[in-house]
Amino acid sequence: MGYLQWSILALLAYSAVAPLVGFATTGNPKIPSFVAALITNGLLLVATVAVVLYQGQSVATYLGHPKAPYLYLAGLFLAVGILAYYRALSLGPVSAVVPIFGTFLVISAAMGVLFLSESLTARKVAGIGCAMLGIYLVST
Repeated sequence: MGYLQWSILALLAYSAVAPLVGFATTGNPKIPSFVAALITNGLLLVATVAVVLYQGQSVATYLGHPKAPYLYLAGLFLAVGILAYYRALSLGPVSAVVPIFGTFLVISAAMGVLFLSESLTARKVAGIGCAMLGIYLVST
């Protein structure tokens, strides 16, 4: 599978996360948001370990890799982002939280252009603009 197929699979799978977490962390009885984060991300950890082992990859080899500090920093940002996201889902409506959270798509795309030398085309600008408009329309 190429990046488009993996992206679509990610989209479809991740689309189910917010409604499921929102349902589990609201109403009565409910699961505390940080417990929900631990359970879901614990499953992510187990699945990732299984894939790494299945593929015969060595984690230890990469812990001191020159680019490893970027992953450590990304992990910290991921932890803050996911914990805040789960907390927001437990406090507010999925229909408002997800579009606000989804703004990361626009910011990440812009960072790719600014810091990773990715090309900026009129089509990408239009797509980012449409995404921003969509996020605004859905979240207000």
